[in-house]
Amino acid sequence: MTKKQIFTYITIVIGFGAAGYLLYHTFREYSLSDIVQSVRDIPTYNLVMAGLFAAGSYVCLSGFDWAGVRYVKNDLSYPKIGLASFIALSIGQSVGLSGLSSGALRYRYYHHWGMSTEDVAKIVLFSGVTVGIGMAVLSGIVMIINPKDAATVLRLSEAMVMGIGFACLAVTGVYLILAATVRAPLKIRSWSFEMPTLRIAIAQVVIGTINFALVSACLREVMAASADVSYLKAATAFVLANLAILITHAPGGLGVLEATVRHVMGDQASIGSLVAFRVIYFFIPFFIGLPLALIVEGVFRARKRSAGQGASSSVTPEPHSA
Repeated sequence: MTKKQIFTYITIVIGFGAAGYLLYHTFREYSLSDIVQSVRDIPTYNLVMAGLFAAGSYVCLSGFDWAGVRYVKNDLSYPKIGLASFIALSIGQSVGLSGLSSGALRYRYYHHWGMSTEDVAKIVLFSGVTVGIGMAVLSGIVMIINPKDAATVLRLSEAMVMGIGFACLAVTGVYLILAATVRAPLKIRSWSFEMPTLRIAIAQVVIGTINFALVSACLREVMAASADVSYLKAATAFVLANLAILITHAPGGLGVLEATVRHVMGDQASIGSLVAFRVIYFFIPFFIGLPLALIVEGVFRARKRSAGQGASSSVTPEPHSA
């Protein structure tokens, strides 16, 4: 077993341990019947709206891959990109270590459709950058407009929180400037990476920010059923939860997201709203993506067998000499 594998397993164990502890700490005061009733108290309208916001987020996530595919100058059609993106991220975001799990699934699909290992690696890296940019922009906005809640959780002054917010937006601005001016490739071993064009970089900023704004709207919608929750505060809770998830590496943010949102929102975040958000944004896509992945894999194998049989039947046997 390599050191990398050992580190990965240790990270998974620690992540599950942290998730288990935080889930227990968050839900220990409630019985199963309390949690079920809390979910039932959420009106159908709010659940439907939350589902629409979640669906919009997954469309934006497919935009991450679309921009990445265009970045490597490939003309793969959007339906294939959307299929690969949804399967990879619906599964990857739930099982944890999304960069590795979703990256492996992306490689399976994009390589099948003719892309090189280098191009797939660039797409995965590009999507990761888009995630960072989107989170940086939303973080900057909420920390500048709503520094009080972030300052309370981070135990920093409001001025420092606003400074962090401006820094997040400044980093994004620098990224756009580099995209507009730098064309020399960065070489790492035998691979070379180039800054995206300004047009693609702007697409990263717009799509990445809208994605996280939609996830925040999904979270706000399930909480608004039982309390007067502002969108800005819900977005702040989501941003801080994601920072905590990055630190703990908990699978799918399990436990970490719930504990952080509960800490920021207090009683405004009912137990039912946290469960509903987890189900709508993570579990439902996962249970759609998993069988879809099996179906696509079956189609790939069937086409491979058909192609193999076609190739063997096209070979004409040589006549035997007398």
